[in-house]
Amino acid sequence: MPILALLLLFLSATMHAVWNFLLKSADEKYAAMGWQTILSGILALGVMFYSGLPPREMWLFAVISMLLEAVYFILLCIAYSDHDFSLVYPIARGAAPALLVVWTAVFLQERLTVAGYIGLAMITIGMMVIGATALLQSKGEKIHLKGVLTALTVALVISLYTFIDGKAVKSGPALPYGLSMFVMVPFVTTPYIAYHYGWDSFTRVWKRNRNYLLMGGVLGLVAYMLALFAYTFAPLGYSGAIREVSAVIGAFLGWQLLKEQMGEMRVIGSVIVFAGVMVIAVLG
Repeated sequence: MPILALLLLFLSATMHAVWNFLLKSADEKYAAMGWQTILSGILALGVMFYSGLPPREMWLFAVISMLLEAVYFILLCIAYSDHDFSLVYPIARGAAPALLVVWTAVFLQERLTVAGYIGLAMITIGMMVIGATALLQSKGEKIHLKGVLTALTVALVISLYTFIDGKAVKSGPALPYGLSMFVMVPFVTTPYIAYHYGWDSFTRVWKRNRNYLLMGGVLGLVAYMLALFAYTFAPLGYSGAIREVSAVIGAFLGWQLLKEQMGEMRVIGSVIVFAGVMVIAVLG
């Protein structure tokens, strides 16, 4: 892996974990998610006045990715409203790389090295360890099983939009492409949230969480733009896996700041994930 790509992906992962933590910490998760997409979209629109529109051949990719991103945000809020942050986030982010490798192998003919497959397996196993601790603590309660299924659905969506975006930016400029996606997403998420929860929810959340929302809007946009730049010159299968170190950061934030239980098994799972990332970075 190129060192620059590695640095971009680690920075992106950190920002992404903090963005998700802010979403979990805010009141009325659905409206908070809506505000973060709106604010990211406004910021992206301002930057796009200077970057210009993406080439016409990238528009279809941008629209498909935008729809998948909108589904992702809605599913994420459903998951975080009912389930532990440190359960949903690691499973959702951890299963995505395994699915992404399938898409890149079939459609992009990317092939990982033996070390790459070992690192990917370590990341997936580490995620399973982190998520399994919450299931064991729940003693089979139904809500946690539902959380796992929701998280796996989120993982599928993540793998699909990552593949679409990676394929797009390998043949065109990343900046206008990424900005165009963020501009379009609020046009799907905002009506959905307003219909189900009312426009008043936006006002209440803004008054209570204004600073968090502004920070989340910036972090969400910058984090994904950094990842897109990495995708342009690094293997997509590796890049998607390395970015999932955000799951370790997410579990740590949930443990330290939200007082969710982590325990020895989650620490072990986090170490396995980080070791898998290092295997890919050094030997992949």
